[in-house]
Amino acid sequence: MNQPLIVTVAPNGAYKTKEQHSNVPLTATELAQTAKECLDSGASMIHMHVRKPDGTHLLDAHAYLEATAAVRKAVGQELVVQITTEAAQVYQPYEQMQVARDVNPEAISVGLREILKPEVPESDIQAFFTWLKDSNVMTQVILYDVADVQAWQRLRSSGVIPENKWFLLFVLGRYSAGQTSSPTDLLPFLEAHDEAYPWAMCAFGPQENACAIAAASLGGHARVGFENNLFLKSGEQASNNGALVAQVRKGAEALGRPLATASDIRSLFLN
Repeated sequence: MNQPLIVTVAPNGAYKTKEQHSNVPLTATELAQTAKECLDSGASMIHMHVRKPDGTHLLDAHAYLEATAAVRKAVGQELVVQITTEAAQVYQPYEQMQVARDVNPEAISVGLREILKPEVPESDIQAFFTWLKDSNVMTQVILYDVADVQAWQRLRSSGVIPENKWFLLFVLGRYSAGQTSSPTDLLPFLEAHDEAYPWAMCAFGPQENACAIAAASLGGHARVGFENNLFLKSGEQASNNGALVAQVRKGAEALGRPLATASDIRSLFLN
């Protein structure tokens, strides 16, 4: 259990607004400030969305590069910067794959079900994941349920997904009533998981921290932040993203599990 715990912060997502919380970061400057707060609280990676001027979801290489530069100015190399390819009901698979190529980021997340579509030949999926591997982009594959886990395993066993240092993200409770999560939501994923790759979780609602600590106790990693949850474990609204990260740090301390640094992550996935 001494493997360092990777704590990723997801500070904004595709949908959260200032009306929901004044400290949801929407601009490059705000993302940079949030990155510093969360680094100081114990995060080693930031999962970053960018927005249009009107606050709506955006996949755009220039916006990603601008935000990444702002974060780097604030924290240097002390956080791994992960961008997203999330469709958010706006973008199509080929647009999602193209923004990855246009940015060529240090790290990226890819929702498997968003590109595993009837209109996308598996040869194009193979080409995309091969490009990610060859370009040394740290790739986190997002899986929403056991069917996604099984699809991932099928694509690997059939050779569509090449062998690489992939990182998995189990999304807990995405399709539950009220879209709230509990630690037991992790169990079906772990039962289906073949332990071939490291995994993390993210969760919705006030039990986000309980889910994160459950994952940490079972050898996984944790992603927390305003993208999925605005509340502390007490039920009170968190003041900022750093407060959610700090809760996980305290839980990790109770478990005797050290926190990963950005260097630890790069050693695990990029070297």
